[in-house]
Amino acid sequence: MKKFDEVPKNKWVRLIRKRWFLPAVYITIAGLILSAVVWYQTIGNPWMKSSDMRDEIEQMGDNFATDFDEEAQSVLQQQETIKMPIDEKMEAEIVTKFYDYNAEEAEQEKGLTLYNNRYYQSTGIDIAHSSGEAFDVVASLSGTVTEVKEDPLLGNVVTISHGDSIMTHYASLGEVLVDAGAKIEQGDKIGTAGKNVFNESGGTHLHFELHKDGVEVNPEQFFNEQVSKLEEFNVEAADMDQMEDEEETHTPSTDENKQEKQKEKNDEVSFSITT
Repeated sequence: MKKFDEVPKNKWVRLIRKRWFLPAVYITIAGLILSAVVWYQTIGNPWMKSSDMRDEIEQMGDNFATDFDEEAQSVLQQQETIKMPIDEKMEAEIVTKFYDYNAEEAEQEKGLTLYNNRYYQSTGIDIAHSSGEAFDVVASLSGTVTEVKEDPLLGNVVTISHGDSIMTHYASLGEVLVDAGAKIEQGDKIGTAGKNVFNESGGTHLHFELHKDGVEVNPEQFFNEQVSKLEEFNVEAADMDQMEDEEETHTPSTDENKQEKQKEKNDEVSFSITT
C-alpha cells in the first residue's frame, strides 16, 4: 500500500505549495516595482520628459507586458483540466481503448485494432458518437498547432503542443479547421470526426492520443485531471513498474505454451500515430 504524505491543514501552507503560487508572486512584485520606477521617472524627474526617454519607457512596458502574458499563460495552462476532445453534451462512447499491458485480458482485447489480418495495440483511444454520426472535435487543452497532415492510413491528423513535454494528436478527421502555427484555446473546434483505412470497422470516429515526453499515455487516466498531474507523471518509472510486474507474474511454461505466446506476440504489434 502506498503511503501518502499528510496533507497540511493550514490553508496558507497549502496555498504556498501550489505550483502557480511562486510565479504569481514574482509577476505581481515585478509589476509593482516597474510601476514605481516608471512613476518616479516620468513624474518626479523632469529630465525624463524627453520624447526619446518616453519611447524607451514605453518599450520597457511593452516588453514587460509580453513577458507577463507568457508567464500568465504558462500558469493558466498548468491549472487547465484535461478534457475529452468532444462537446461535453455529446453522447459518446470509447470504441477502442488504450492498450494497457497491466490490464486484464478482457480489457486488453478492447485495445486491439484489426488491420490487414493483424492485430495492433492501440496507443490512444477511438471515440464515436452513440448514433454513429459525425461530430465536432475540439482541443483537449490550449496550445499551438504544430502539424496538420493527411496520413494514408489514419486520415487527416492534427498535432497540438502544450508546452515542452505534452502533445495531443487528433486523427481520423474528416474536416480540418486549423492550420499549423495557430494558437488554440481549450474547447476550440479543430475539425470533425471522419473515417480512416486503419480502423474501417470503427466507422466514423476520432482517434485521440496523449503523449508525455514523446511516450503515449492512457488518456482515460488523465481526463478531468489538471495538466500538472500529467507533467509530474514519470513515464520512465511507469515503464519500469510494468517490466517488474511482468517479471513477477511470469511462470515457467512448456515449449508449446512458449510457441503459442510467441505467436500471439507476433500477431499483436504496437502502432503509434507518430510512426
